This record gives sequence, C-alpha cells and structure tokens, in this order.
Amino acid sequence: MTDNVHSAAGAPDERPPSSSVGLLGWLRGNLFNTWYNALLTVLIIGGLMRVIPPLLDWLIFSAHGFGAQATECRVPDSGACWGFVGDKLRFIMFGTFPYDQQWRPLVTIAIFIALLLASCDRRFWKPWLALLWAAGLAAVSVLMWGGVFGLTYVENALWGGLPLTLILSVIGLAVAFPAAILLALGRRSDMPAIRVISVTYIELIRGVPLISLLFMASVMFPLFLPTGVTIDKLLRAQVAFIMFAAAYMAEAIRGGLQAIPKGQYEAGDALGLSYWQNMRKVVLPQALAIAIPPLVNTFISFFKDTSLVIIIGLYDLLGTAKAALTDPAWRGFYREAYLFIGLIYWAFCFFMSKYSQKLERDLNRSHRR
Repeated sequence: MTDNVHSAAGAPDERPPSSSVGLLGWLRGNLFNTWYNALLTVLIIGGLMRVIPPLLDWLIFSAHGFGAQATECRVPDSGACWGFVGDKLRFIMFGTFPYDQQWRPLVTIAIFIALLLASCDRRFWKPWLALLWAAGLAAVSVLMWGGVFGLTYVENALWGGLPLTLILSVIGLAVAFPAAILLALGRRSDMPAIRVISVTYIELIRGVPLISLLFMASVMFPLFLPTGVTIDKLLRAQVAFIMFAAAYMAEAIRGGLQAIPKGQYEAGDALGLSYWQNMRKVVLPQALAIAIPPLVNTFISFFKDTSLVIIIGLYDLLGTAKAALTDPAWRGFYREAYLFIGLIYWAFCFFMSKYSQKLERDLNRSHRR
C-alpha cells in the first residue's frame, strides 16, 4: 500500500494550461473572456483596420515633405502637407520675434525645460533649487527683453509662440502655488477675518471664467488707473492667470488638508511645534501628496488655457499657428497646423501626467490598498 502512495514533495509540478499564460492567456482574460467582450473586440479591430491605413497614408505615405511648396500640396487626393510646418515653423514657435534673434527664445525654451527636468528629480529638492530657478528666470528675462550684454531690446509685444506659452504657464504656476497654499490654510483658519477673506476670494475667482478675468485685466483695469500710468499687457495677463490658478489649486490643497487625520495635527502640537512648523513638517507634506492628482489636473488645464490670451492680442503657440494660416499661400492647411501644435501640447501634458503618477506612487506608499 505504501508503494502506491506518492509524497507531495515527490509529485511532479503541474504547469497551467498554455491557453491561460503568455500572450494567449492575456487575450483570453482581457479581450475574449465573454461573448460580448469578444464581439466588442472584433468590432473595434474592424474599425481600426478601416481607419488606420487611410490615416497612415495621409500622414506618411502620400504626404508632402517639410520642403514642399504650397502649389505641390494642392494636387487632388494628396496627403498631408508638412511643407506648411516647414515654412512656418519659426513663426509658429517664436511668433514675430526678430528673425535674426530667434536663437534667444530657443535658448529660453531650453532653459525652461532644463529647470522643469531638474525640479522633477527628487535629489535636487534642496534649498539651492530656488536659487537655480531665480537664476534661470533672470536669464530668461535677459534673453527675451535684451537691452543688456549687447543684446537688442525686444518689446514683449513681439513675443509669441511656445516661449510665451511657457512664460505664462510656468511662471504663473510657480507664483500661484505658494499663494494657493496660503489660501487653503486661510480657508481652514480659526480666525474669522482670514477665513472670510480666503473664502470670498476663492469663490469669487472660481465663479467666473478665465476669459472674463483676462478681459477685465486687459480692458477694464486700465480705466481705473491714474492718467499717464500704464501697466504692461503681458504683466496684466500674467497676474490674471496667477489669480485664477491660485483659487483652483487652493481648493485641491484644501481637500488634501481635510483628508489628514486629526491625530496628525495633535501629534505636532504634542511635540511642541508651532503652527507653521506643524504645517511645514507634518501636515502639508502629507496633504500635498494626497492632492497630487487634482493639482496636476489643474496644471494641465492651466497650460492649455494659456491659448485664451489671443483675445487680448497676445499670440501664444495656438495663436501663432492660427496667424500662420492667414497667409494666402498656405490657407486651408489647418489640419497640419493643429496636428503639429496638438503634438506639442500633448507632449508637455503627457509628461506632467506620467510624472505625477510616478510621484504619487513614491509619496503615497502608505495610502496604497
């Protein structure tokens, strides 16, 4: 009898069926696990097979290159005309900035990207990072305005394209973020006056569209200034963006503050920390980690909302693309124009989204289920 008994240790390992592992297993488990999922999968594949080949043909195979002329692109049944992008690239990217000085906004774009990448590395989260940002923004000011170090002065009415988009969004968010923290703390303050002021500001700004703030800053605000006093239009637009972003981010941060257990506040008090020490060392780091998703959503929306400055006569990336389409030689190639700038917007927004997901995983390990 004992000869027929096989110990568990000596029994051979049984492998799962080949249909449940690997690519075949993934397909069966995710796309063909039920009859309606299988039907939807087949319909989607059929739709993609009808859409993707013509799209690739228009984008690549039948498209005209970046050196094509407008007359070549007007041949019937031709593909995309990337010659429009090639001819208008510098105008779309840099606006009406003097042609021979366009290396300056190009370096400005590189500085902004370098600062953003440095800020994304947690090893650089040191006090000297603020000095690095100050130096970078000073360099941007010198490059864009000029007038020093032998650089030709360029008024900001000639700025446009991607540098203007980055200036409005990056500087706006950098200034609005600490203001949003103060507003969020003020809304939760025990002092009635501070709380009322914070609530009034947040609800007032969030209750109106951004376009109305830009209109007020551009058209209405100069009417209240004394005679002979003027404020630069770009500065007025920047202030409007800062006010708008601060109100929205304040609500996201307030949500993070409310999610912190009361015991965390009490723990800081028990350690003898002052209010600001408790906020800075205990509460705010946890609250900001929780508020990452809504904050990044605000960042992305704010970056795209810079296109609204066209209503006050400033030409950001979208504005310069629209202006390029007014050239009679290239009129009608709007698909290529919007696709090109759409890819630029997507690249920045996709980077912000993926980095926020990584940061959320790194900072919210204790909140995982």
